[in-house]
Amino acid sequence: MSASEVRPPRPASDRGDDSGLLAALLDGMDAALCAFDADGTVTHWNREAERILGWSAREAVGRKGLAGWAVRAADAHEVEARLMAAMDAPGRHVHEFALLTKDGGRVLVRTQSSAVPRADGRPGGVYCAFSEVHTQIDLERAIALSEALLADASWSVVLVDADLRPAAVNNSAARALRTSRTAALGRPLGDLLDQGVEELESALQHVLAEGAPPAPTELWVSLRETGEGLRGLRGGRGGAGAEDGGGRVEGGGRPDGGTAARRCWRSGFLRLASPLAEEPVPLGVAWIFQDVTELKRHELDSSRLRFRGNQLQRAARAAAECEDPAEAATVHLDFALAGFADHALIDLVLEAAPQAAGAGDGAERIRLVRAAATPGGAPGPCPAIVAGGIPVAYGEGHPALQAAERCGPVRVSATRAEETGPTPWASARRWPAGTLHALCAPLRSRGSTLGVVTFLRGSGRRPFDRADAAYAEDVAGRVAAALDLAQQLG
Repeated sequence: MSASEVRPPRPASDRGDDSGLLAALLDGMDAALCAFDADGTVTHWNREAERILGWSAREAVGRKGLAGWAVRAADAHEVEARLMAAMDAPGRHVHEFALLTKDGGRVLVRTQSSAVPRADGRPGGVYCAFSEVHTQIDLERAIALSEALLADASWSVVLVDADLRPAAVNNSAARALRTSRTAALGRPLGDLLDQGVEELESALQHVLAEGAPPAPTELWVSLRETGEGLRGLRGGRGGAGAEDGGGRVEGGGRPDGGTAARRCWRSGFLRLASPLAEEPVPLGVAWIFQDVTELKRHELDSSRLRFRGNQLQRAARAAAECEDPAEAATVHLDFALAGFADHALIDLVLEAAPQAAGAGDGAERIRLVRAAATPGGAPGPCPAIVAGGIPVAYGEGHPALQAAERCGPVRVSATRAEETGPTPWASARRWPAGTLHALCAPLRSRGSTLGVVTFLRGSGRRPFDRADAAYAEDVAGRVAAALDLAQQLG
């Protein structure tokens, strides 16, 4: 062996430093640890073992076996035999023992024991790490709970890191987000959600800074989809689904409109902090949510039906006090506007020209004259109905003409292209500026069409849906009855 290969002996101070390092490591462990030599004498005893059993290292180290002080004498032989058996078998061995505390009590512990090899490879002793059984069970329950939540829990669970990016997603959340459990990881929430992402990120930031809110939060969100556009449906006679010129017809009991994919998620938030740090260090937020869209829609629909029913009753009582039936018709219209539309128009049938041979579309035989309209600026009561006048220059296929021809409501909304087109969508249909959604219902009485009532909404309102069409038909029937009576009285 060359001189360069000869290593000098380590100073005694270095060996002492190693002893101090080993003692510090043992005392810093979260688990209790003791060690035995080949004869069963205790050689190591850390602070966690002292905390659990009450025996200090000075009192424990050097004792031979555990009999009489850490284990009952009747159980000592079996306990020591099972611990020392680790010297003759590889791997770790798990046991549960009842140990004695210094004050005479008993504590059930779970141990993991393994052989300690010598320099020549032969077993020179045994080390035993142990903890209280209930502590271990609590840890196992916590791990099992987290694994269950992130597997097949009925609630959707998303773990969001401090950068507001998903770090773990369970199966239910992946289905709700229409993605896979791995595809969503590390992506900004804006890549997964369209509407509602600002509210969600604000809630997550609040939880990281202030902690979990005291009650669940309901978030309305819509998923981000490519190629999402405005589409229309076309219905027939008597239905609530006709449209005009490629406009759209949408339904849904949402509070603020949006697309059909808008969902309501009842969400709870939990701030996650590291249990190993002395001061709480936020690891992220556990976002737990459940889809309650159908429940919320039923609640909103029920509330809306109650309100509209009350409005119809109030309108009927107010109209009963009117001497002029035409005034009663405008009263019905004023009560119907509350919470329903921004403006309303009443167009009456002027006359029906005799049908010539080979005549085409029946809408060409109907002419409508504007009889009443709510103020175009600020909302206000509908003025008195004025009979006669010049027919409104409605183009062919206008929703009001369709409603009169089909004897059913017609819903229509502007497409995004029409909103920004060179010709204003509303003015082309002879409606007030800013109108984006319209609902036309025929005024039917005694088997004939007296005219059409049109309800209009602006950009801050959602499109009319089927429930709105049914309500408009109810209002139109009351208005038509009053107008019919006014015409009969001359």
